[in-house]
Amino acid sequence: MAAAVAAPAAAGSRDVEFIRARSDKREYRRVVLPNALEILLISDPDTDKAAACMEVEVGSFSDPEGLEGLAHFLEHMLFYASEKYPGEDEYKKYITEHGGSCNAYTSSETTNFYFDVNVDNFEEALDRFAQFFIKPLMSQDAVLREIKAVDSEHKKNLLSDGWRMYQLQKHLASKDHPYHKFSTGSLETLEIKPKGRDLDIRHELLKFYENYSANLMHLVVYGKESLDCIQGLVDRLFSDIKNTDQRSFKCPSHPLSEEHLQLLVKALPIEEGDYLRIIWPITPSIQFYKEGPCHYLSHLIGHEGEGSIFHIIKELGWAMNLMAGESTDSTEYSFFSISMRLTDAGHEHVEDIVGLIFKYLVLLKEDGVHEWIFNELFPPEEWLVGSALPSKYAPQRIMMILDQLSPERVRIFWESKKFEGSTTSAEPWYNTSYSVENVIPSVIQQWIQKAPTEKLHLPEPNMFIPKDLALKEVNEKVTFPKVLRKTPLSQLWYKPDLLFSTPKVHVIIDFHCPLSSHSPEAYVSTDLFVDLLVDYLNAYAFDAQIAGLYYSIYLTSAGFQVSLGGYNDKMRVLLNAILKQIANFEVKPNRFSALKETTVKDYQNFNFRQPHSQASFYVSLILEDKKWPVPEKLEALSKLESDSLAKFLPNLLSKTFLECYIQGNIEPSEAKSIAQEIEDTIFNTPNTMFKSMSPSQYLTERVIMLEDELKCYYQIEGLNQKNENSSVIQYIQVHQDDASSNIKLQLFSLIASQPAFNQLRTVEQLGYITRLSLRSDYGVWALQVVIQSTVKDPSYLDARVDEFFKMFESKIHELSDKDFKRNVKSLIDSKLEKFKNLWEESHFYWGEIGAGTLKFDRVESEVALLRELKKEEFIAFFDQYIKLDAPQRRTVSVQVFSGNHSAEFKKAVAEADPPKTYRITDIFGFKRSRPLYSSLKGGPGRITMD
Repeated sequence: MAAAVAAPAAAGSRDVEFIRARSDKREYRRVVLPNALEILLISDPDTDKAAACMEVEVGSFSDPEGLEGLAHFLEHMLFYASEKYPGEDEYKKYITEHGGSCNAYTSSETTNFYFDVNVDNFEEALDRFAQFFIKPLMSQDAVLREIKAVDSEHKKNLLSDGWRMYQLQKHLASKDHPYHKFSTGSLETLEIKPKGRDLDIRHELLKFYENYSANLMHLVVYGKESLDCIQGLVDRLFSDIKNTDQRSFKCPSHPLSEEHLQLLVKALPIEEGDYLRIIWPITPSIQFYKEGPCHYLSHLIGHEGEGSIFHIIKELGWAMNLMAGESTDSTEYSFFSISMRLTDAGHEHVEDIVGLIFKYLVLLKEDGVHEWIFNELFPPEEWLVGSALPSKYAPQRIMMILDQLSPERVRIFWESKKFEGSTTSAEPWYNTSYSVENVIPSVIQQWIQKAPTEKLHLPEPNMFIPKDLALKEVNEKVTFPKVLRKTPLSQLWYKPDLLFSTPKVHVIIDFHCPLSSHSPEAYVSTDLFVDLLVDYLNAYAFDAQIAGLYYSIYLTSAGFQVSLGGYNDKMRVLLNAILKQIANFEVKPNRFSALKETTVKDYQNFNFRQPHSQASFYVSLILEDKKWPVPEKLEALSKLESDSLAKFLPNLLSKTFLECYIQGNIEPSEAKSIAQEIEDTIFNTPNTMFKSMSPSQYLTERVIMLEDELKCYYQIEGLNQKNENSSVIQYIQVHQDDASSNIKLQLFSLIASQPAFNQLRTVEQLGYITRLSLRSDYGVWALQVVIQSTVKDPSYLDARVDEFFKMFESKIHELSDKDFKRNVKSLIDSKLEKFKNLWEESHFYWGEIGAGTLKFDRVESEVALLRELKKEEFIAFFDQYIKLDAPQRRTVSVQVFSGNHSAEFKKAVAEADPPKTYRITDIFGFKRSRPLYSSLKGGPGRITMD
């Protein structure tokens, strides 16, 4: 097999040899500008998107004392405007209107900015991007407004257990180390406290910006042009960045001293569910990345096969998952953590679990490091097709990290609502309640002694590692998927890989079971059946995922689906095991109890979801013909027992049809053979519960049709009144899937999304989460505007959305021919973007099959219509369906009121309904009163089974 080759660096730059695969046709060059900016140039003549990324060695650790979050705030401010492009939000508007996306993030030691855009617009986009680092404006007005956005972002996180526990870990660290600090920023840290100290926050921001020196920046530029052309571009655009010869921040050693080790921290979460995290400070493996010591250890410690930590604690009913690995945001320190979700029984056995983990670490030390395990993770023959970098086997590095995972260095974080009333302290930024106990090594030794005696052992050699990576001959050039096989039991769609030439395959099996969702009881029973399937397969299939062969089984609106993707060599071995597990399924009471307990908590945690997420669920509940409220599902689940599930399943599976899709490195004859094997295993295995289904029983999802010129309201209090955020979703239903209407709605979304963000978030500062986007529910297309806010109530937010559409009407009517053509071209360019990999391509085609639309030439047909689209037709579409008083505007406004806005909620529900509005008080009564859109799976030529 071809080996990796070195690409020589360009003349004039320091000689660098880039290690890359021979199959990589891109060209690379390292360049250092006179201002010391280091740049990696990438030329890819086949790309249809260009991109750039700038990393600056200034992060939250550089925040001045008493100005927590200043680095993050600066990241926000650089998006606003520059001296060269003074129009507010001009950068983001340009990127969005030209088929791209952009974002940034602030980490401890660096801040990272990035974007992608259609190739034809790269130079202008890159020029706007460069101004971030040359002459940003940061006006006083913009500074004061954006503080509110940072504060809104922080308030979104206040009741998030992930953020709360991360800050608690930082809190229990050395106070003089920057790791200890709060880094997001808030109104308190960026306005109230600075004012109290007579500080001008804009002045502090500009002073902090002086840290942004070219010698601390690293740029990657990816374009279609030649390396010489791209180099000329970056020379011209980035040479004006000042080099003030700043020193990069050097982290002062490790943030944990002895007093922060040997701790057991009990913390009170917001959500239901118990979690255990065991953490050790370690030497960062970035310092010896070629050896990959943490990769080796996380593979063994996080293994889920027989003999592993997880397999034992799962069989004992103590934990539902386990993850192990390194987490780091610094080159100077790092952490290795083992985290898991506990069951109620596991909560009672935490000492045993910790003891078992240390017992396994002792086993690893005694058994030594094994080169065959290392080679399974970094096999030389897969360097060109896998994601692993060629690595060096260094057992001493692995043992060094293993020695650091000791009882003397451990920190144990245990989250549970059972600690209510027994905590003694509160973390200051998120107010997380916690208490701390010391756990000395002798106590850990006692836990090791009383840990379970089940046999821990290293994994067996991985049978799923692919050996045959040959590419199959494709004799017939199949442009689109075609039906290769059809019987009363199943239908097979097939498409060979003609684009990517990789030894991989994607298989999807859709189990259409019409009795899966006809009631809340049926829904939760099918849900638990799917969860049990995954649970039973876990130990066996874990090795497959390690070897690049992935699978998932998940619930659908009309049954469940099995998906496999990865190397085709051992795919049938895994598929056969999955099919046998499905065909021979039985309910194991102990696993049923553990999964039911976890699922109950997951349903209960709907109450703690972000308000905009709750609002989105209510929109779906209003629209979809067969969707059940969470309280009804929770009630059904609480009554479900293992024997009743066992009785339900023969009924569920007695009516089944299989829709299969196979794409990739596979010949038609083998695809047919796989479909036959699927059918035989599912329907002909002795004692199988599966039986065929008649065409009349085919279940289709339907969406309610809203009324023209009527605005419906659904107003409800948030389920967690401690959450300060309210939310509104204004949903505007437009049309059922149709190429001509699709392109007009997509064009409006392209033109309006950034102005909506700019007006509602940047100018009015209504909330950090603000977006206008498209939405499709079973092929019924709509626009939706989402806002989540602490500052204004949902009724006000909804009125501001109306006002935006009113204001934007003139922008659409006054759209110049030049701007119209530019936006049409941008949408065409986005549609013509090539698939990046086999999964992207197969998901597109499966989407058409699953929806019943079968428009495999969707891109080509919609692009052809766009090329012919006239501006007048687009404006007429806007006037007919979208503008505020459009004759066919159909709207639902879902409004979730927080505890902050309880007075406004009482006022809103007491008000009389204005003309042309309807207040929804009974969702199911409302649904019954409305007609339904036809199913896209109906109609001549569209039915996928006889």
